[in-house]
Amino acid sequence: MIKKHSRPEVPQPAHPQRRREPLPWHKPKSSSEDPEGPGKLDRILNSSSYIPAVEDVDFLDSDTARGVRLQLDYLKPDSLLHAHGIMNTIVVFGSTRIVEPVAAEQKVEQLREALAASPEDNELQRRLFVAERILAKSHYYDVAREFSHRVANAGGGPEDSQLVVMTGGGPGMMEAANRGACEAGAKTIGLNITLPHEQYPNPYITPELCFQFHYFALRKMHFMLRAKALVAFPGGFGTFDELFETLTLIQTRKIKPVPVVLVGEAYWRKAFDIDFLVEEGVIDIEDRELFWFAETAEDIWEGLLCWYERNGETLIEEIQ
Repeated sequence: MIKKHSRPEVPQPAHPQRRREPLPWHKPKSSSEDPEGPGKLDRILNSSSYIPAVEDVDFLDSDTARGVRLQLDYLKPDSLLHAHGIMNTIVVFGSTRIVEPVAAEQKVEQLREALAASPEDNELQRRLFVAERILAKSHYYDVAREFSHRVANAGGGPEDSQLVVMTGGGPGMMEAANRGACEAGAKTIGLNITLPHEQYPNPYITPELCFQFHYFALRKMHFMLRAKALVAFPGGFGTFDELFETLTLIQTRKIKPVPVVLVGEAYWRKAFDIDFLVEEGVIDIEDRELFWFAETAEDIWEGLLCWYERNGETLIEEIQ
């Protein structure tokens, strides 16, 4: 005969949030127990030490937390780019001051009118000269816009995120590149940086893919992590910074070589003399071959396709 076991006395599982009896610390010490208790407790609750570390902005901005900030500056964009399926990018840089032709023409006309009223004003003369130089380069805004539109329509088209245009997120040439991709209906990325003076991202960046970095170093890292090419339009210090850092990484083979295209040969040959550097012996002849010049959107795109073909790779998979 099988012996029947009695059912064990199993208590009712505890509720995940509520208790039948509150714990002692669920209410503060009353003033009836200690008249000074509430005031002392207020000082504790209002102390900066009591703010949780993740909510303590002053702590996060301190020298002590610099390591954490560096990690977060890397981690947040990386997580979101991964979530959006962004694997490869074409990085586009150029001057924030080179605006679209219509705006450049308007600026010139305004200064000409002002100078006509004050023909002896040296500062107006200087500003007009600069504005005319910007106007002369403003067609590159259209080139960048057309190029990124071409990138957006490559492969499987705008919905295909295997190759996405990435810029520094600012106005001028970077706006043009983001704009072309945006107008094609594609995702496009902007990596902004916090600066002492207020700045705004251009409005053509995909909202979910516009990031604001604290550190230039981490921003630079994200420019290169997924880069399949760097396309540099005429620009100033910021453009030179990204260009020469990329060339140095390729020269030293710190990264796998990627194609580098300088758009606007006349500008770049005057901005820095690569042949002079070779002649002076400060770089090697082969370093002269780390980049090439282009003028049109088609020149840029066809050059990139050729570079990858010569390297035994493909820039982008064509979707059948």
